[in-house]
Amino acid sequence: METLKQYIEQNKDRFFDELFSLISIPSISSMHEHKQDMERCAQKWKELLINAGVDYCNIMPTKGNSVVYAEKIIDPTKKTVLVYGHYDVMPVDPIEQWHSDPFKAIIKDGKIYARGADDDKGQSFMHAKAFEYMVKTNQLPTNVKFMLEGEEEIGSENLYAFCQKNKDLLKADIILVSDTSMIGEDTPSITTGLRGLGYVEVEVIGADRDLHSGIYGGAVANPINVLCGMISKLMDENNHITVPDFYKEVLVISDEERKLMAQAPYNEENYKKELDIDDVFGEKGYSTIERTGIRPSLDVCGIWGGYQGEGSKTIIPSSAHAKISFRLVPDQDFNIITERFEKYFLSLAPKGVRVKVTPLHGGYPYVSPIDMPAYKAAEKAYEKVYGKRPIPTKSGGSIPIVAGFERILGIKSILMGFGLSADAIHSPNESYPVNQFLKGIETIPHFYKEFAKQ
Repeated sequence: METLKQYIEQNKDRFFDELFSLISIPSISSMHEHKQDMERCAQKWKELLINAGVDYCNIMPTKGNSVVYAEKIIDPTKKTVLVYGHYDVMPVDPIEQWHSDPFKAIIKDGKIYARGADDDKGQSFMHAKAFEYMVKTNQLPTNVKFMLEGEEEIGSENLYAFCQKNKDLLKADIILVSDTSMIGEDTPSITTGLRGLGYVEVEVIGADRDLHSGIYGGAVANPINVLCGMISKLMDENNHITVPDFYKEVLVISDEERKLMAQAPYNEENYKKELDIDDVFGEKGYSTIERTGIRPSLDVCGIWGGYQGEGSKTIIPSSAHAKISFRLVPDQDFNIITERFEKYFLSLAPKGVRVKVTPLHGGYPYVSPIDMPAYKAAEKAYEKVYGKRPIPTKSGGSIPIVAGFERILGIKSILMGFGLSADAIHSPNESYPVNQFLKGIETIPHFYKEFAKQ
């Protein structure tokens, strides 16, 4: 492993060129007009993996976007690591807030700026380069399989069926994922828990057409007014979600574990400064770390209706819409929570309007035990590169398919993320520190070496 840093240093310019070519493809899975870009990105991944040294690579269709599958089997009796990542990215709007073209990556102030720089092209690409190093230096100690999907940002709907259909192909001892973050550049951490997700769209419908707000104002229900009122009743004065039985299955964390969580480095003033807010906000009785790690949440992700153009148009709109997400914790089931939400939300509607709730997608929470061999291997790998033992943390984010892997394939995942909270994933000016990208490539081979020993 002495030559690992040398290899990275000698090849880093090529690494950046290859990554930037991947980033340049606007693979936005939520927008139909980018369907061809999704296929181009899958083809680019196939090219990159073949060049990295896989023996077999295939682009496998699903009912949605394709899955890129590749493998190198050095010895069927040895352990197998399945690397999972996704090549789709979030939309870039509001585009006017970007400081540079989101699909023309640049390096500025030690960071790569582009959509997908962190989530998840940059982090997935680290695995291809770490694999390339191990193959070219004849140090690959396990079998390796790659599975890169194009629908993570829209719920991985078709990957569940893909996994069910290809159980034998995807057999492995562990699934290795880099789609999470660390506490800080000098504070490595391993994500040991992910929140689950429920996502719905709601619609409030009034009259069969937009109405003159002077003639009908005060006499006919305004769907936007009604929707805002209904949303305001979803949380109480303590920011506690009011949906009946919403917390019924929530796993209660012991005081001892809460004390351990509190030991993680965290400065609330820096947190507020980084986000340019004057105070934090959330459920009473819990810290910020606890609110995003061990407690569920409910958020309106989008709301619209009525006239949006220039100037004024005095109307009572015929309908109003919102998209609402729930972040869930063990042992909440997103199907049950969605049903409870729908029943409660419909009960909040006054006469004079009709309400429709449409479930969009969801996923289960996930827990990664700290005593499993893959965790121990990851722990040693981080310590080797960062000089510190990583801290186990629970993430507020969701990767629904990770829990699906366990349910369908019976395989646990280890979440070796290298992103930082400041990377602005899903937001304008997404970035990824160059040092984190390079350290990720350096850390991953150590994981393989340690995991092969376990």
